[in-house]
Amino acid sequence: MSGHSKWATIKHKKAATDAKRGAAFTKIIREITISARTGGGDPVSNPRLRTAIAAAKNENMPNDNIERAIQRGTGQLEGEQFEEANFEGYGPGGVGMLINVVTTNRNRVVSEIRFMMSRHGGNLAEAGAVGWMFSRKGQIIVPKELAGEDKLLSIVLDAGAEDLRDDGSVWEILTPPEAFEPVRDALTNAGIAPASAEVAWVPQNYVKLTGSQAQQMLKLVEVLEEHDDIQHVYANFDIDEKEMALMSAE
Repeated sequence: MSGHSKWATIKHKKAATDAKRGAAFTKIIREITISARTGGGDPVSNPRLRTAIAAAKNENMPNDNIERAIQRGTGQLEGEQFEEANFEGYGPGGVGMLINVVTTNRNRVVSEIRFMMSRHGGNLAEAGAVGWMFSRKGQIIVPKELAGEDKLLSIVLDAGAEDLRDDGSVWEILTPPEAFEPVRDALTNAGIAPASAEVAWVPQNYVKLTGSQAQQMLKLVEVLEEHDDIQHVYANFDIDEKEMALMSAE
């Protein structure tokens, strides 16, 4: 059972109701910019950029915004100089956390992350402290009402997926990074729209949280993800789905 995927599903629902399109645009634009800078501005030869553009189109971002972000990344347009960085830490109950940042001021964001984590029962750790707990994989979340297990298995395994997990109200599909796009495209072609799809850091094992620790963990993830400079938060917590849904509704 993957705490992260359940959180991703709830996050998806919250984003739809909270109308946080502006914040979503900011993060996607930064991802497009950094992807173009590191891998070039041609999405045909840059898988990370392709994924970022797909996310932008999923949010109905205008093509002009996408193109300008690519051009800033390749240096064709002037703009802020973003730096990508990853930080590791621990949340309540010893949960391992990876925090991906795209920022113009590394020192400032480190200080702000340290402050947010200390306020919510966590702390930053040295590089390598928790990274070994995660593996780089394609992670696709599909609501169960969209497809049954047998149908989903026949689609995703043929496209290169390595695992299909029952995660309560959703299916979690895991792929090698190189099979992420073929599996996502196979689902789309079959008329199945994932709730979320990304190449992510997926936990190898999970820490079960309940009660106040579970509440504190969700609050920590929420405040981190609301920070403009923080692109992704990955954590190996496992919280009962009903308990998580109740807390997210508060």
